[in-house]
Amino acid sequence: MTCGPVLFARFAYPPNALGYCGPADSEAVRGYAGAGTVDPGLVDLAGRFTGAWPYLQLIAAASRITDPLDARVVRAYWVGGPLLERVGAGLMRAHLEERFRRRIGGHWADLTSAEMTGARAHHNFHVFAVYPWVGLLRAEFAEEPLRVLDRCRIRWGRVEAVGTGSVTVRSRPLVWDGLGLALGAPRDEQVMPGPGIEVAVGDVVALHWDWICHRLDASGLAVLRHYTMSQMALVNAAPRPAPVLDRGPGTRASL
Repeated sequence: MTCGPVLFARFAYPPNALGYCGPADSEAVRGYAGAGTVDPGLVDLAGRFTGAWPYLQLIAAASRITDPLDARVVRAYWVGGPLLERVGAGLMRAHLEERFRRRIGGHWADLTSAEMTGARAHHNFHVFAVYPWVGLLRAEFAEEPLRVLDRCRIRWGRVEAVGTGSVTVRSRPLVWDGLGLALGAPRDEQVMPGPGIEVAVGDVVALHWDWICHRLDASGLAVLRHYTMSQMALVNAAPRPAPVLDRGPGTRASL
């Protein structure tokens, strides 16, 4: 089983390498993810992902786990799991208020509306609900917001072929029907094996941007599917998903 800090690095590396979040030293993150080793340097790097780290702290505190990089906590944030259910609605609301209210302005009610009471401290909630992309889709700016949403979320797929430096994965992309997000028909995509990741045909994997980050067992696939669909449904039901943050992928403090 992958330890928590290394699991974090494997999921955090893809957007970090693109310059979207975390510290500037993406090669250090890659090195830790590939080597599978843990030292204070990796812990320090993880704490500098200012989008993800507070969620890890929240999940850990709600479960009385002292280490935010405990593997159970890290897995809950990126993939899903029972620890997310220990973060009650009031605690989640307080967390969002502390982090984002000053940056939301008049859109605060959108993020904390009745439709959002099912919000969970999962990466896909942050992507769907906190970033401005769904709001841009509703304003009919479709192509780039949909691409970013699809790549930035944690998604699942099945390995169809393994080549030299690339892997063919069959997955379901996000689609926008003018009213809400949904999953489209399965299609093949070309991705890369993440640092330290080895896969074989038939493996089910978790992907972040264009990288494979983790192999999923049956329970991992079930929880990732559950939290993806539930967080997508609550955003679709909200009357007006808010463009909460003034910065999304493309700037380093966003994830």
